[in-house]
Amino acid sequence: MTKVSLIAKLQTNPDQAEEVEAALAATCAAAEEETGLEIYSAHKDSAEEGIYWFFEIYTDGDALGVHGQGEGMKAAMAALGALLTAPPAINIASPVAAKGLSL
Repeated sequence: MTKVSLIAKLQTNPDQAEEVEAALAATCAAAEEETGLEIYSAHKDSAEEGIYWFFEIYTDGDALGVHGQGEGMKAAMAALGALLTAPPAINIASPVAAKGLSL
């Protein structure tokens, strides 16, 4: 099985940073319900205000395919989605080399 990585760029209103970061934390907490989701991490861009990144690793495409289907994750993602000022830019890839990850 090939692991799947996802990198998403989120654009938000810089004036709502506290709300956005609380929603990101809630989304990460809700991710605990997802099996096959190995890494789910949110990052604040250091150069551009209002930009956040998600880095995700899934055990395989099936795990990615069911991402966001649990009730907790649906609610958390909806709350976060309401704070976005544009649709997320999403890139899906397969990891080929890493330190700290079992590929």
